Amino acid sequence: MADAHAHPHDHGHDHAHDHGPAQEHSADRPGPLADAAVRTGRPSDGPAVGFVQAFVYQHEYAGTLPAEALAAMTGPQLGSVWRRSLEQPPTPRHRLLVATAGATVVGYAAIGPAGDEPGLEPAGATAMIYDGGVHPEARRSGHGSRLLNAAIDTLRAGDSAGTLVAVATWVLADAASTRAFLQDAGFSPDGAWRDRVVDDEGGTAREVRLVSRLDEP
Repeated sequence: MADAHAHPHDHGHDHAHDHGPAQEHSADRPGPLADAAVRTGRPSDGPAVGFVQAFVYQHEYAGTLPAEALAAMTGPQLGSVWRRSLEQPPTPRHRLLVATAGATVVGYAAIGPAGDEPGLEPAGATAMIYDGGVHPEARRSGHGSRLLNAAIDTLRAGDSAGTLVAVATWVLADAASTRAFLQDAGFSPDGAWRDRVVDDEGGTAREVRLVSRLDEP
């Protein structure tokens, strides 16, 4: 979530603030940068998040994913997935945060529990940033940093048991700017990698895992 951090995942999240239809469907025009903020999202944000995600994918995955796969990642298609997952999040700990410029959604970050991923701390000790991105035309304006800070703060606030010690995320191995952004923010590669299937032909994209320790200064 530098100013771009995208994964083809479908994760649910539960949250707040409505848009008029114009804002929900105008992520190709990020709008004014005044009144930049981060807030939680809800089902009505699905279309806007879908449009932002589609633009992020087109920008970040060009040259990595097949053109046919990218063409299938449309705003309406992704937006309907977001709406459904927001209406029925997997758990109360699954959250969606959205970055706004004025009334327009320009970025998003999906967060929640890490589950049983190999090589991570015991259950409950690690949280995940599943997916995130900032519209290409709204970058270099601090939205990525605000989203990342809000994600960490939200994960800490939801740690009622006091067991959270780390936050992890997966990024494309060749996404140099995103990796640099996250590493500058305290994330480090932990040596884990995976090849994610990204199209119907079995094509893959290499991802690496970055982890930020919250129990270290």
